[in-house]
Amino acid sequence: MTPGAAPAAPKVVSIHDVAANRRRGGDIRTILSPLTVGAKAGFMGTLTLAPGEIVTEHWHPYSEEFLFCVRGEVTARFNGAEYTLPAESGVLIPVGTRHRLVNTGGETAFFVFCSGPLAPRPDLGHVDTEELSPAQAAAPHTPVGTA
Repeated sequence: MTPGAAPAAPKVVSIHDVAANRRRGGDIRTILSPLTVGAKAGFMGTLTLAPGEIVTEHWHPYSEEFLFCVRGEVTARFNGAEYTLPAESGVLIPVGTRHRLVNTGGETAFFVFCSGPLAPRPDLGHVDTEELSPAQAAAPHTPVGTA
């Protein structure tokens, strides 16, 4: 901020204000980001995964990711090793770590994530190592706000 300049006003954004991104599976919503609020250090959002849904394997070359499971339980794979991530638990995913999530439980899982620092360009933020299969892409999704 320039000395003497007024700080930017906070901006409130709802989960319902942003579109779902289903490219990697589940319902991913980037709520606070450079696009939505002018963030400069990173971004924050939510992930909703119905039973059986996955988030395909990918990694971040510039950002670490904080992932907090609010409710539900998933199996998380980090660089090939599997872990259980239950409700009310969080994990730090270091830069360069391949990660994948599978909701192996019986209830919809809901997460909050935060990543930073930002990649130099948005298209450099993720490296996909797995694609969503046609069957996974066609699976029904739990609408946000009803889980």
